[in-house]
Amino acid sequence: MRSFPRSGIRELMDLAWSTPGVIHLEVGEPDFATPDHVLDAAARAAAEGYTKYTPNAGIPEVRETLAAKVTTHNGFDTAPENIVVTVGAVNALYHTVMVLCEPGDAVLIPDPAWPNYEIMAMAAGVRPVRYPLDPAAGFVPGWEALEVAAATPGAKAVIMNSPGNPTGAVWDRSTVERFVEVAQRHGLWVISDEAYEDIVFEGPHVSPATIAGRERVVSVFTMSKSYAMTGWRVGYAVAPREVATAMANLSEAVIACVPGITQKAAQAAVEGDQGCVAEMRDAYQRRRDLVSDRLEAADMLVARPRGAFYVLADVSAAAEDGYDLCRRLVTEHGVATAPGETFGLSGAGMIRLSLAASDEDVRTGVDRVVEAMAAV
Repeated sequence: MRSFPRSGIRELMDLAWSTPGVIHLEVGEPDFATPDHVLDAAARAAAEGYTKYTPNAGIPEVRETLAAKVTTHNGFDTAPENIVVTVGAVNALYHTVMVLCEPGDAVLIPDPAWPNYEIMAMAAGVRPVRYPLDPAAGFVPGWEALEVAAATPGAKAVIMNSPGNPTGAVWDRSTVERFVEVAQRHGLWVISDEAYEDIVFEGPHVSPATIAGRERVVSVFTMSKSYAMTGWRVGYAVAPREVATAMANLSEAVIACVPGITQKAAQAAVEGDQGCVAEMRDAYQRRRDLVSDRLEAADMLVARPRGAFYVLADVSAAAEDGYDLCRRLVTEHGVATAPGETFGLSGAGMIRLSLAASDEDVRTGVDRVVEAMAAV
């Protein structure tokens, strides 16, 4: 445990929270309130007695709702028995790695990627092996390098993340099809992190489980991003029956079950008016344009994101590593960002700006970053 790398996002967040007047663009947490109809459903659930233990895999009617959502919204048929409700997408991803991989196996993760993938693999006793994403091609995989990584002895699974964190990449169907084909040829499971499925500006979002041969795909979703429910801690995995059963059994030992109140809130979110999702997406797109235009004018834009709510800025002109630069941005310029290195070696020379803040904070924050770099 002592050897685990700490997320640079959390390190900068801790520093920022101890520094007055800092604009927070380091954490990927929606600045919107949880929708009212979700709050109302939670209150009803508490009053109706959903305060007891729940089944390890989730409340049956909640799993039915999620299966129907996946079938209609994500485009692939599934059944409630394939759904496992989890404590956020983090729990779903970790349990998937635990079930699919033996200690000593390898799991392929993108570079750059959310740092928790590497931490999860190490916690499971699994070797993380990076495959590069190509910024010049819109952060799709470098195909030759992916083939090499896929041939790693002991490789069992490969993680994909579209829309991507920190890249904002949205892979089109041909890219997803090619990715799944590589995984199939090497006998790898695909673990698909689809946390940002509804935050797509240029799409559509394509789930790999819509591709032929999806029997070795586990799809992971969450309420956190789409419905501003980060603190409610509800996610879910869609997996083949045997894998789903094993994940539910593992839940008994690790979390026991997901609270009934939050499950019923999640059910209401999925079944209710989706206008709130569109409203938040439109706000993120407006901020995406604002930040991208400002960075592009300063010759600092790495790529215009097509989804999620992050923008990568080129700070390679700075003669210091990303962690030091981000610390200085906090202490000297009053803006918190995430160092590119925390997402992988290819993140060097970049920082990640989150769009999950008010329009005013996003505008002021990117101005502070640009002004700081102009003084380098």
